[in-house]
Amino acid sequence: MRVPRWSLMVIAALLVSACATATGPREVMQYSIEQFLGNTSVLGASFSPDSERILVSSDAEGVYNAYVIEIASGEKRRLTDSEDAVFVVSYFPHDERFLFSADQDGNELNHLYVREANGSVHDLTPGENLKADFLGWSADKRHLFVMSNERDPRFFDVYRYASDGYARELLWQNGSGLQPALVSPDGRYIALVKSNTTSDSDILLHDTRTNETRELVAHAGVAANAPQAFSKDAREFWYTSDADAEFSALYRMNLATGESERVLAPEWDVMYARLSENDKYLVAGINNDARTELRVFEKATMAPVALPRFPDAEITSVVISPDETRMAFYVSASRVPRDLYVINIEGGEPKRLTNTLNPEIDSEDLVDAEVIRFASYDGLEIPGILYRPHQASTDDPVPALVWVHGGPGGQSRVGYSPLIQYLVNHGYAVYAINNRGSSGYGKTFFGLDDRRHGEADLGDVVASRDMLAELDYIDGERIGIIGGSYGGYMVLAALAFEPGVFDVGVDIFGVANWLRTLESIPPWWASFRDALYAEMGDPATDRERLHRISPLFHAGNIRDPLIVLQGANDPRVLKVESDEIVAAVKNNGVPVEYVVFDDEGHGFLKKENQLTAWKAVLDFLDRYLKGETPQSR
Repeated sequence: MRVPRWSLMVIAALLVSACATATGPREVMQYSIEQFLGNTSVLGASFSPDSERILVSSDAEGVYNAYVIEIASGEKRRLTDSEDAVFVVSYFPHDERFLFSADQDGNELNHLYVREANGSVHDLTPGENLKADFLGWSADKRHLFVMSNERDPRFFDVYRYASDGYARELLWQNGSGLQPALVSPDGRYIALVKSNTTSDSDILLHDTRTNETRELVAHAGVAANAPQAFSKDAREFWYTSDADAEFSALYRMNLATGESERVLAPEWDVMYARLSENDKYLVAGINNDARTELRVFEKATMAPVALPRFPDAEITSVVISPDETRMAFYVSASRVPRDLYVINIEGGEPKRLTNTLNPEIDSEDLVDAEVIRFASYDGLEIPGILYRPHQASTDDPVPALVWVHGGPGGQSRVGYSPLIQYLVNHGYAVYAINNRGSSGYGKTFFGLDDRRHGEADLGDVVASRDMLAELDYIDGERIGIIGGSYGGYMVLAALAFEPGVFDVGVDIFGVANWLRTLESIPPWWASFRDALYAEMGDPATDRERLHRISPLFHAGNIRDPLIVLQGANDPRVLKVESDEIVAAVKNNGVPVEYVVFDDEGHGFLKKENQLTAWKAVLDFLDRYLKGETPQSR
């Protein structure tokens, strides 16, 4: 049945607009990009062995490095001094050593490092052109498990390292392209994933004692199955599956009998589940309409554990201390970046350990995100997230941008984005569309763009432009499109295949030529390659369609101003993609700006580069969408 042109939430937005017109737009302070980047981003959390300190990654000094925060005093100390982004992994179980991951200028060839107690750094996974990741600690804490593709760039093998001395042994050699996901604490079992398509995946279990591998979760039809946790005694296996429904539920399997029971089945996807050190607590994250809904349970009884209340904010990334007495978590909202808190699980008030919003910024000058749905070209209801500038009114309508997420198959989610808030603060409405093919809205919705990319999903993006143009506080003659990665592809597709619909495009490392991109995917994507080909198309057999949907081969149609941003070391979308689309559009006599960072990859992690990039985006929009001379801000 065709849904109404305006959903209730869009009608509500219009009513709010009418109220704003009656009272006049709110006056706001406009902030520079330097002020927005004066915020601090904090990621990760690992408790020290005595549960008195927390290890995090922070870009407080421009590049992510490791910091330790004393819970009692709140004192913060920097522990690494790297020019490449450092992402903390875990403290060692019995001392002050810790693990961290880092690549080289964004090339995604992550190594696993140990920061020793004396401050020196040891590369656990040395070598060229390899990628490694941490898979957990053994139950006795004498070993850690690591996966690495050093033997064959296509396949990840699993190794067991001694926590003292770092001697290692090969635990499992990958000869079939399966993806390691979890190792049981006793080292006996390895949970492996076979990706058939992006919507269909199998879980297999390898027994290191018998050297046998078997299918663990049998299913009929299309189902996404994902490993989540082993119990500490390796008798239980926890996984998510959408085999019997639109959304993924959480299951617990008895490994001795193979019997499974459904433990948690909300009306949205269970995104992940984790067990605390001694299995006392279960933590689950639910994707509730583009917001994270955190639930914590006492595992034995599944009795809910009360979480502190933060109105208009969400709790994410819960980590429970090794002694299971404390819980660390992040709190964030549209107008406030993530802050780290800690609380005693048995009771008490949460203690705030970070204050990441730049004190020069008043959060009241920023805006709340609002989930908005509209009917697309064929009546399908499409969700998205609307950010409306305070200064927008019917008397002073503002330009707008359709923001397209990455993927394919990603999701725009409610939360703080410095770039979005920067643009909105300077008078641009932003609608972050979750077009068909986005995750989080059921497996049917997720599969609606398969083999229809740049066509079915592009229709939603065009329809969202029409929806924005009908809002009375939006200037319907000034609407652009912005996106990164697959979203950058959608920017180029919109300009090439629907010329004139959008007034400008902001392409952040987007795909221009699908044939080349699919033929040059990184070797470590081998386990996922066939699934990607099943969704996007195989360049060996689908060349005609992939040529048809590649903007590079239709760049002569592009007549609207374009800015392209690219990391030179991007292994997913090669720099040549952006080089060629920029050259092709310049041949049309169209204004094109090109910003390249020699020390970045698929995403800009260094604040210095973010400042250059986001300032260039705002200047471009002011010049070509607002028709104003860019200012120094």
